[in-house]
Amino acid sequence: MVKILIVYDSKTGNTETMALAVAKGAEQTGDTEVTVKKAEETKIEDLLCADGIIMGSPTYFGQMSSKLKALIDESIKVHKKLTGKVGAAFTNSGGIASGGETTLLSILQAMLIHGMVVQGRADDKHYGVAVTGSPKKRDLAYCEKLGIRVATLVKKLNPC
Repeated sequence: MVKILIVYDSKTGNTETMALAVAKGAEQTGDTEVTVKKAEETKIEDLLCADGIIMGSPTYFGQMSSKLKALIDESIKVHKKLTGKVGAAFTNSGGIASGGETTLLSILQAMLIHGMVVQGRADDKHYGVAVTGSPKKRDLAYCEKLGIRVATLVKKLNPC
């Protein structure tokens, strides 16, 4: 069984809705234990125990929220111990061209610095899922697919 951790921050509930959709997707792959936690409730040990880590944040000035950034800053305590884990990101912003891609890249950059394997997408939503406003049905489907892709990659990298 692989372990997927979904960490998020959400002020309005939009990013939380996305996190739950990502979890739904990861659970669809079977033999997957999925944990969903708010950033401020996540411990460094949670990161160490996960095979895949998917982080979500609202977009604030083109960057992740301070709560998610605080967790990433604290993760320096386990630098090099996250190497080889699979990572991915999602975000929610208030409008088009509001910094969603730069927010995703700020999360992915931290994951790459930890030596994590980042799950991208070739055809669309290359850096992760970025949604504007309240997630629509199509947006939630993208979130589910992100969860499926990450869980599938974790299983490929960690065969039984």
